Amino acid sequence: MRKFFLNIFVVLAFSSCQIKNENTTTTETTIVPTSEVVNETSGFSYLPTSTTNTVYEHKGYTFSYSESHEQSEWVAYELEDGKWKYANLERPLFEQDPIVKTESAHWRNYKKSGYTKGHLCPAGDRKQSQELFDETFFTSNASPQLYDFNAGVWNRLENKVRYWAGKYDGIYVITGGVLSDDLETIGSEEVSVPKYFYKVLLTKDKTRMIAFLVPHEKSNQPLYEFVVSVDELEQKTGIDFFPKLDDATENKLEASKDYKGWSF
Repeated sequence: MRKFFLNIFVVLAFSSCQIKNENTTTTETTIVPTSEVVNETSGFSYLPTSTTNTVYEHKGYTFSYSESHEQSEWVAYELEDGKWKYANLERPLFEQDPIVKTESAHWRNYKKSGYTKGHLCPAGDRKQSQELFDETFFTSNASPQLYDFNAGVWNRLENKVRYWAGKYDGIYVITGGVLSDDLETIGSEEVSVPKYFYKVLLTKDKTRMIAFLVPHEKSNQPLYEFVVSVDELEQKTGIDFFPKLDDATENKLEASKDYKGWSF
């Protein structure tokens, strides 16, 4: 009975945002199964598995939060042509995420650390409204990044993703830092500093998939130099990307690191 009332409290407390726990070995969840988070038009669930069993949903993106690393292991969202072209929005300051039950990292952890608060879901991808824009400034959507990395190769990749969203009529995006136990940390809450960041993209027609694994350092290399197979990325992260694809399509796309089907 106590568990029943606790679940009712959680539903009421987060009526505007859903909290979902996914077990990577079972389909049981506390409130809403990950498989129910689908594209409204296609009915396709694009979310990866969660190694932390803790998945939260904002209006503009979904994320799996790692309390031990004080950041998300992945952030997932859809990006469509033109959804980033509206400016004239007030840029807020970063704040702790109110829906993370264990509390996301405080912004003060980044102060004088030598690292910027690097967006995972870029603010530039959520310019449809002030509300969606503001959501990207929760610390659950941030990871420590060197300025030259954030403003350099990572920014180039974000811009290329927007280009592809227009060219291929919309894409699914999954992005984050590769989290492990041997990472440098910053601040009193020991926020992990990833050595690599990644992005996995799937076109909405499910004919193209590409993954990037980018070392956390300044780089002028062309973006295609960072292309890896999704299978390789899954081995590094322990995350199963696009598990709801049919097996034949998933096996074919995830094994390939051929980037020639993408316009660089």
